[in-house]
Amino acid sequence: QVQLVESGGGLVQPGGSLRLSCAAPGRSLFSIPAMGWYRQAPGKERELVADITGSGRTNYADSVKGRFTISRDNAKNLVYLQMNSLKPEDTAVYYCHAFGTTLWGQGTQVTVSS
Repeated sequence: QVQLVESGGGLVQPGGSLRLSCAAPGRSLFSIPAMGWYRQAPGKERELVADITGSGRTNYADSVKGRFTISRDNAKNLVYLQMNSLKPEDTAVYYCHAFGTTLWGQGTQVTVSS
């Protein structure tokens, strides 16, 4: 079965960093148009945080520009979201998604709190 597996969430203090990983076992990232990271906070709409296309072009939500970096390692079938200078407003469940497919990760909780 093809699925996405997320890891890297946790509790971090404001200003801290976390790196999320999304694995696509059995599925080459070359075959997926783009990979994206979404987040859902309590009482908020799900939002697209960042995405990366097969050609390597990246896009970011204004709220995370300059702080988050999306990258991929095609050889390892991994997509990363490096999150720096984290704020309490970043607290959410983060999901990875393969664009053009129905593939989603289970979600990983990121909590930014002092």
